[in-house]
Amino acid sequence: MKIDFKTETFRDDFTFSNSRHAIERFPFPFPEDKYMYSVNIEPHIAGPIGSVYEFPIDVDEHYVSEMRDRALVLKEDPLRCQSLPHMITAEWDLLELLMTSMARDYPEHFSLTQDGDKWHWINRPLGIDQHFVFGDTSTLPYGPMEYVTRQCQGDFCLLDQREGNLWMDAGIVSTQADWSLDFDVGMNFFEWHGPVPLAHDMNIFDRALKFLLNLQVGRPVRRLNWTMTINPRLDTSPENYHKWGIDRTTVTPENVSDKVHLRVELQGLWRLPRSNAIVFSIRCYLIKINELVTIPAWAKRLHRVLKTLPPEIIDYKGLTRYRPTLIDFLSKYDDGK
Repeated sequence: MKIDFKTETFRDDFTFSNSRHAIERFPFPFPEDKYMYSVNIEPHIAGPIGSVYEFPIDVDEHYVSEMRDRALVLKEDPLRCQSLPHMITAEWDLLELLMTSMARDYPEHFSLTQDGDKWHWINRPLGIDQHFVFGDTSTLPYGPMEYVTRQCQGDFCLLDQREGNLWMDAGIVSTQADWSLDFDVGMNFFEWHGPVPLAHDMNIFDRALKFLLNLQVGRPVRRLNWTMTINPRLDTSPENYHKWGIDRTTVTPENVSDKVHLRVELQGLWRLPRSNAIVFSIRCYLIKINELVTIPAWAKRLHRVLKTLPPEIIDYKGLTRYRPTLIDFLSKYDDGK
């Protein structure tokens, strides 16, 4: 399957947009007309052909432009990629997972040749041709985690399992929804989820941790999460809040459908074979409201979800200022049936 990669930006002039194909395969996150937190985990198995679930690692038309944006983020702030020393085996696990998946599922764009520990990786969209020795960091221009994730859409956290808990001890995070790897690195599962409202009282995180501690090799799982972003900005980090926070004040009835974007995270979790760590992938998909309403059922459902959100979730997701304007716009797409 050959992908036509777009040239677009996620900052400054914001030229990002979705083709019709990208709109139709967008992972719309709402199974019903209201929303409340749930564990929301299912097996990460192959889905319909052409969907974001078809392959374990999804590569789409935004790939090249997203990788360029990641390189800009890392140039400005190298601390978006960190790994504690004991995580090096997990880094190599991650490199193997991503390279083998991408080469197997997108052979037109990626190839991997293995001769024992001598590996040859070719990334045609980014013009990369790399010979290296698996397990020898001196044969790569970056550490194995950074090297491979500079070439894969989404953020990745490596979770070490010990003391009956999961610890965020490595990761690369450049497309996050207002949280900081630099702040969270070294924290355990409950600590980095601390700011989330309501879910703790519902024991959602206790159940999720119990499930993940028993995650098996070869049996990955996935879930969807969502928020909203003004302008198609991938980097909505706390470190750069001064750049994007003001955007929330710029939404008007005239521009709401162009500026406001539904931001959905396809989150995957794999048990890694050598290290026994878990990789937590967070793949961000953006769709502007003008694009979303071309699917009538989505427009109707989003209107109802936004109308019935609990106040704590409205505040946590930063929707307070522009939510009424968005609800007013979407109301014309909801016939009440």
